[in-house]
Amino acid sequence: MTPQYLLIIGALILVGWFAFGILFNLRRGERLLKWMQGGLTRIGPRTTFRWLGTSVAQLGIAQAKRPFRQLDILLVLAPRDVFWMMIVSAFQGRRDTLIFRGALSTPPFVDLELADPKSWTGREALKQVSQRNWEQQPYMDLQLMAPRGYLQLAATTLDHLAGPMQKLSSRYVRLSLRRGAPNFEIHVPFPDDRSTNAPAYFDALCELAGATGERN
Repeated sequence: MTPQYLLIIGALILVGWFAFGILFNLRRGERLLKWMQGGLTRIGPRTTFRWLGTSVAQLGIAQAKRPFRQLDILLVLAPRDVFWMMIVSAFQGRRDTLIFRGALSTPPFVDLELADPKSWTGREALKQVSQRNWEQQPYMDLQLMAPRGYLQLAATTLDHLAGPMQKLSSRYVRLSLRRGAPNFEIHVPFPDDRSTNAPAYFDALCELAGATGERN
């Protein structure tokens, strides 16, 4: 084969991979979005939506019901459209992730960061709070960090949240609580839309968010 022929084959493979990656992400995102429609009314009556490129979809609920005042939802998909970016992201621990970020009617009474140091968002979050000299300790299979003097209170708070957390998801990439807005942020793997009830899922999200403002 001539170099020109090999170059054409390589270009066709890259273009085909790019098209396949975009189509796969769009279909996977649209499938989850369709599933979410059955539960979003648990959060608020009106949701805005937009795609941010081919790997991130954003939903916004500006007038949310209690325990939220406002909630943003991000569907972050692995970058499957570019081969080498997909390989790099796999090594970085980047997976399809559902992010909930919002302001609460009753803010948490302690700041804390619980994250998976092997994941890309968890690693970055832990790095940021470590620069603020927060204390840390292992918690379950994750890393817990809190301002100095509040680490034990943070661990007790998580013990209180264990039940609501388990109802929502069996695995967490990140859970972040702040007394200042945004008060609440969690990163979890995509739920299984074939076996998970959407209204029950969002009820569990509301239960978890409400529990963060409860005194133990």
